[in-house]
Amino acid sequence: MKVIAFNRTLQGSGASRRLRISGKTPGIIYGGAEAPVMIQLDGNALYHALKKEAFHGSVLEMEIDGTTQPVLLRDFQMHAFKQLVLHADFQRVDATSKLHKKIALHFANADVSPAVKLHGAIISHVLAELEVSCLATDLPEFITVDLSTIDVGHSIHVNDLVLPNGVTAITHGRNQTVATAAVPAGHVAADATATAEAAAAPAAAAKPAGKKK
Repeated sequence: MKVIAFNRTLQGSGASRRLRISGKTPGIIYGGAEAPVMIQLDGNALYHALKKEAFHGSVLEMEIDGTTQPVLLRDFQMHAFKQLVLHADFQRVDATSKLHKKIALHFANADVSPAVKLHGAIISHVLAELEVSCLATDLPEFITVDLSTIDVGHSIHVNDLVLPNGVTAITHGRNQTVATAAVPAGHVAADATATAEAAAAPAAAAKPAGKKK
């Protein structure tokens, strides 16, 4: 994705406030051997770009005064109740160095899993994103979590995920749970009642009738 920005010379809270009033969002680019660069972006365009998943998980082409460089969105601040981006931080990307980035998880095939098809289970998504390490050229827009084999009482962990080539999960030694499958408590109670009633029916039918006086 391409992002258009402009150099920003004035700094401080007053200058940033005036920028926002004029429809601009202050930002910064940092990282690498170069000094940080203060920038400004179109506030409305940035607000709508932030709604796109690719804007958060992809290498962006940042154009400033005709010069383009690869960057990653690292942080942003939103106004408490207005549709307004207060500030955005971007990091320069080095094509030869591995980077760390949180990538969104996409859950697929829950409807064909044994947990859902056979037991009416609910699959809970424990993680929404996963931190990974990779080169910029290998950075995925998202990671797919295949739920087709999950059954009741079982979970999918980070170590079970099939990651794209060149991508490594950062788990800090923990095999985190990604998704779990469980039958709702009400469903379990209904099944138990139905089973008990089915077992009691033959016994009631076999009971001899009392003698008539």
